[in-house]
Amino acid sequence: MSTRGAGPDAGSDAGREPGRLARLLAPDQAWSLREALARPAMLGFALLTASYLRVLVHVTDVVGGTGALVAEVVVVLLVGAALASRVDARTALLGTGAVLVGGLLGYYSAIPASQRALIDLGVVLRDLFALLSGLSVFRLIQAEIWALAVLPAPLFGSWLLALRGEFPLSAAVGGSALGLFVLTGDAGFLTTLTGVVGAALAVALGELAPRRALAARWDTVVLVLTLMVVLSTTVSLVPGGDARPMLAGTGQPTLEGNVVANGDSVGIVGAIRLSPEVRFTVQSEREGYWRVGAYDRYTGGSWVRTGEARAYDGSLDPPPGGSITVEQTITAETTLNSMPALWKPVGVSGNVERATQVTAENGLRAVASISPGESYSVTSRRPVYTRRDLREAGTDYPAPIRERYLGLPDSTPDRVGERTAAIADRANATTPYGTAVAVEQYLESTKSYSLNVERPRGNVADAFLFEMDAGYCTYYATTMAVMLRTQGIPARMATGYTPGERVGEDEWVVRGLNAHAWVEVYFPETGWVTFDPTPSAAREETSESRVSQAREAGESGVDTGRSGSGEWTPTPAPTPEPTEGQDSTNGSTETPDLADIAEGRRTAAPGDVGTFSPGGSENDGDPSLPTPEEVGYGLVILLGGVAAGRRIGLDTRLYRFVWLRYQPRTDPVADVERAYDRVETLLAAKNRPRRPNETVGAYLDAIRATDSRVRTVAALYERAHHGGDADEAAADEAVDAADALVAASTPLLGRLR
Repeated sequence: MSTRGAGPDAGSDAGREPGRLARLLAPDQAWSLREALARPAMLGFALLTASYLRVLVHVTDVVGGTGALVAEVVVVLLVGAALASRVDARTALLGTGAVLVGGLLGYYSAIPASQRALIDLGVVLRDLFALLSGLSVFRLIQAEIWALAVLPAPLFGSWLLALRGEFPLSAAVGGSALGLFVLTGDAGFLTTLTGVVGAALAVALGELAPRRALAARWDTVVLVLTLMVVLSTTVSLVPGGDARPMLAGTGQPTLEGNVVANGDSVGIVGAIRLSPEVRFTVQSEREGYWRVGAYDRYTGGSWVRTGEARAYDGSLDPPPGGSITVEQTITAETTLNSMPALWKPVGVSGNVERATQVTAENGLRAVASISPGESYSVTSRRPVYTRRDLREAGTDYPAPIRERYLGLPDSTPDRVGERTAAIADRANATTPYGTAVAVEQYLESTKSYSLNVERPRGNVADAFLFEMDAGYCTYYATTMAVMLRTQGIPARMATGYTPGERVGEDEWVVRGLNAHAWVEVYFPETGWVTFDPTPSAAREETSESRVSQAREAGESGVDTGRSGSGEWTPTPAPTPEPTEGQDSTNGSTETPDLADIAEGRRTAAPGDVGTFSPGGSENDGDPSLPTPEEVGYGLVILLGGVAAGRRIGLDTRLYRFVWLRYQPRTDPVADVERAYDRVETLLAAKNRPRRPNETVGAYLDAIRATDSRVRTVAALYERAHHGGDADEAAADEAVDAADALVAASTPLLGRLR
């Protein structure tokens, strides 16, 4: 038998790999889960993890429920704890990458095949860039699956690394997840603050505490933490993103800027102001709401439009039911970032056509801003229906409508649906149309119109329905849409402009203060129908008052050549007789302006729709109280100031400043000794400190101290310190002399350390 290769090294290659595998699978006997969890730095890990988990919990709450997410978190933590004794930092990082790739592949496979066929590398890269530049996670149609796919990687990696004591790496992995949500705008101020504090604590306690350097370096840690918080709350890294720095501006936002920017989300804010500046003029044979966009996903505090916009290809589908054609020409008076038009647009012409996009809800959007003086024309097919049509529409909603326009956060309080059902019952509403009318009238009659409100915390619809007395259009529209969804009625919030000031037979001037939000309700065979629960009289009165103030103040841009002159007078039109199939109250089968479709539409008195009374009171809440965000920010700045003071020695200087000027009295001997210590501190600052073993007398002679008060205090000190001889008179004399010397030596205090 051949003995080639049978030397001492033979077979070593074959046995080496199993040995490596065995070492990898063998637990580290020195590692202990209990000791790992007992590390102080775990507190920082917990805070950082809680910050991005809070975002993911909110996402799943809005789009599908948190049960699966909670289960996934438990599984990841258990698996990580089981593997922690068997992996090192390098293996943990590689495992994190593998889990992330696997999660993204799972997300891709969960996308419907019809949509997956449209996805290529370019689409993936565009979506990734969009997320990193302000695209909210809520805009993803499969947001719940995305959250479940992305969560395991950062949680698994940061958990493993934290258990192994690699806290800087753990903070980097967890911080990347939080950073993503900061960039998407889904992490609020408190969430960001919690994560930043957690990351800083994890690194500080994990690296400095074991070296016993934390006590000496705590001020550096706090300063770095403060800088991170200040930068994250005052500087926006995402041009055009939805994230709003806490201190980006102190002025109230305009109603227009809040609701008609035609972004992918509309936040519900607090107090706002009205802009009287003319935005555009409209030439149209019919007036209406100049619609800008609509939003399908309600997050509890904002509205988000899911899906992607597509390029306009020359035509759009008309509404499913009957309609009439309305031609409009819109001319920009200032730069427009949106494309107002009557619903439902089916065609666009003009230079803007080449840069027109169609949003996922079939609205129009311009890729580039529309310059002043530039015009575009829109052909709209305005829905035609009668109240009988809407009453008999039924509930056979198409599947895409049910999927997009019935969703609510799981955390929506049950009382919202209960109150809505009670309102419908009291109005004897047995159809979706009847319920929509009842809810619309209820909100009109029980809430006041006001622009000066404080944004509630939590679910805005619930707060407006039960806790607030007043609000403006976004509060009314949000609450009505949510109430209808609790009853299984598809509804969404739409935004745009009210008709504006009519200056001719077919011409309107529209200002920034005409910006508005309303509700669209879906009816089979008819499509989307407008409802407006905001009290129109109060809103119009507020707008007219603002225009008058602007004119009196001479503000620019308030009027065009024809507005404000009062020259145009409408010609009364005869009331048409109702015909078969028409509604006798309305007199026309055309969709009434702004959904004036309630039977016997009137301004209801409070309580007319039911016996409910408005919730809350004028004294609820104190606007002067700081918000939790402001309190947290203030505490961070305070701690940062303390740390900065310590770094520059300000704490020592302040202590010495107070110590020199204030001497509490105890007993005569101690008082005399303290008085001399104060005097010697002044002498050391002016000359030099007293050397060890140098007597008081020798020291005074060496520095040529000739002031009699210095000599007096020194003599009293010698008797008190060495002989214990001091009475109240001696103490008073020493303290008074020291006080006089301190008062006369103010210029020296700046040199004291």
